[in-house]
Amino acid sequence: MTDIKIVIEPSELTDLYGVNNDNVSFLSRLFPQLKLVARGTELRAMGDEGQLEAFSAFFERMRQFLHKYGRLRTDDLLRLWEEDAQDIGEEGSPEGDLILYGRDGKAIRARTPNQLRMLRESASNDLIFAIGPAGTGKTYTAVALAVRALKNKEIKRIILTRPAVEAGENLGFLPGDMRDKLDPYLQPLYDALRDMLPPQRLLSYMEDKTIEIAPLAFMRGRTLDHAYVILDEAQNATATQLKMFLTRMGENAKFFITGDATQVDLPRHQKSGLVQATRILKDIPGISMIFMDSCDIVRHRLVTAIVGAYARQEALDEAQRATREAASEQEGAE
Repeated sequence: MTDIKIVIEPSELTDLYGVNNDNVSFLSRLFPQLKLVARGTELRAMGDEGQLEAFSAFFERMRQFLHKYGRLRTDDLLRLWEEDAQDIGEEGSPEGDLILYGRDGKAIRARTPNQLRMLRESASNDLIFAIGPAGTGKTYTAVALAVRALKNKEIKRIILTRPAVEAGENLGFLPGDMRDKLDPYLQPLYDALRDMLPPQRLLSYMEDKTIEIAPLAFMRGRTLDHAYVILDEAQNATATQLKMFLTRMGENAKFFITGDATQVDLPRHQKSGLVQATRILKDIPGISMIFMDSCDIVRHRLVTAIVGAYARQEALDEAQRATREAASEQEGAE
């Protein structure tokens, strides 16, 4: 292991490090193989020599951006990272961010560090959890990887599923046939597929079941072979449902589990199977767990602010609840 030291001018310190060292924390996610230590006007990076060279070049781009625009936020770092990744991907490097070319030749890429992790770890793991807030591209990236695998003939079919929790998995009261009843819950999956496949081909795949979209309850009793299977909105699956789903994995199957543990719609008496699964499966080889955060949000900039505001309020509510409980226990003891 080698290291480099970057000396920072005092006038640049706050902007380069970010408020509360936010930029340094973000750099740690961009370069997870490096250890970064920020002390005063010296930033030390330790790790592989090739990674250190890439980090040094990226940090110099940060400086240039700061001098040109007079600011350097985490969304600016993400923009710089995306530009670098696009250049690498266009050169055809195996480390590039390109997933596939979608409709009309649209390049679909991994746009954030954790989306890039999803791309890379899908090559070596058969079960991947991607967990994080809305707008981080969890589902979209997983669907893109599935379509790529289908186009490359690595699999024979794609199965996309969601818990229809709002209707209690009992869809009878909704109007229309079964597809009409399910479509409102599965629309985000259709939207992603339409970006990646021509309409006629998508229709053909749907008709011959090469691509199947179904509620989670319909997975019971099946063995899913030679398939790319995505469970979306997994936070709304109970522990029993999630265990059932995971045990559907057959030969040459790859499973993606996506969800947001902060948006559970289950009744109060039911616990999320996603939360339990991340706890009890985390140390099993072949299972990858990727935890995304607000830095991965690729929607409107306000979505990042909204997610952060809710997270802060939830933390405050939890602290107040803990204080009340402690005071109640103390009164009881007296």
